Amino acid sequence: MRTIQVEKITEEVAQMCKEAAYYLPGDVYDALKKGRETEESPVGRDVLDQIIKNAEIAKAEDRPICQDTGMAIIFVEVGQDLHIEGGSLEDAINAGVAKGYTEGYLRKSVVEEPLFNRKNTQNNTPAIIYTKIVDGDKIKIQLAPKGFGSENKSGIKMLVPADGVEGVKKAVLDIILHASCNPCPPMVVGVGIGGTMDRAAVLSKRALIRPTNVRNAHPDYAKLELELLDLINKTGIGPQLGGTTSALAVNIEWGATHIAGLPVAVTICCHAMRHSERVL
Repeated sequence: MRTIQVEKITEEVAQMCKEAAYYLPGDVYDALKKGRETEESPVGRDVLDQIIKNAEIAKAEDRPICQDTGMAIIFVEVGQDLHIEGGSLEDAINAGVAKGYTEGYLRKSVVEEPLFNRKNTQNNTPAIIYTKIVDGDKIKIQLAPKGFGSENKSGIKMLVPADGVEGVKKAVLDIILHASCNPCPPMVVGVGIGGTMDRAAVLSKRALIRPTNVRNAHPDYAKLELELLDLINKTGIGPQLGGTTSALAVNIEWGATHIAGLPVAVTICCHAMRHSERVL
């Protein structure tokens, strides 16, 4: 049985918050550069130039890529042979988020109650934490700060099996077209298919963390990812002001579902698909 102290988890999460806010992942940066090369609209190319320059300045100066430094979405895989000592895992993660957002001068965007008084917690906690028990004695932490300009345009459709592949395509396109230019495109689109309503939504969040240049391991879903990307890029939404680079990638994650169900969730992220990862 391996032991890890909660203080180690807190320190690593704090660093992850700052890294994710400052440094655009290489695969997303490369996708933006590729989009710039293929973009057909002069205005779209100009917008992409500005987005790329912004990411470069943020990295060089350790400054947030965007003023909306998001709500911390965290996926944790805990090895069943790992003992966490000194406190609770959830408290350690939230302490790391509070420390990282405070030390990094990142905007605190979380309110403790959503409807009536909406009082800001002043440290960007609590984070949204999904925990899974796995084999081994390690802990894997994936953090993705989620801005709400794009989150507000995400959606879910409860289809039936008879809707099939074409129904899934229509559901995704309906959500994307409704979002239009509001999520600060070019977008990264996470799609969750299967499970229940809530499970599909979590799958769509997890899909966003996968690198934009890695396709689904299942060939049918990999093909569907490329088909959806092509359909989205043909909408004309483009980078902010129109063009042919509406999305950088479509990532699909899927799961088992009921014989009567076909849930489809779409989580949209802006061009700043920020994330950071640690294995401890």
